[in-house]
Amino acid sequence: MADKLALLIWAATPDRPELVVTPLVHALAGRALDAEVEIHFAGPAVRWLVEGFADQRYASAEKDKSVGYFLREAQQEGVTLYACGMAAAQWVDAGEDLLAGSRHAGATAFVVRALDPEWRTLTY
Repeated sequence: MADKLALLIWAATPDRPELVVTPLVHALAGRALDAEVEIHFAGPAVRWLVEGFADQRYASAEKDKSVGYFLREAQQEGVTLYACGMAAAQWVDAGEDLLAGSRHAGATAFVVRALDPEWRTLTY
């Protein structure tokens, strides 16, 4: 069984916060199974990584946990978060910072994961 999982979040954009929690829960499930897990954020979904942005967004009307809560939980469990450089240039404003601990990786990095037989990839 492969023990490396790379997720790409691109369609779960800030205007649809209910869509982003599922991949974050899948990332946590992967870590619970001791898999190495990384999440790549592309397109407008890169806004989820802007410091403070996700703390004001909720997946449900009950507002139990913010998207920011799920992101921090994933980081605490060892999930690595990557912002696409091209997406960040387009969707992250000057003066905005990304979440502490998040990194930059281009589209090629995710494609490399998809081509590597040791990795499994999921796209949201």
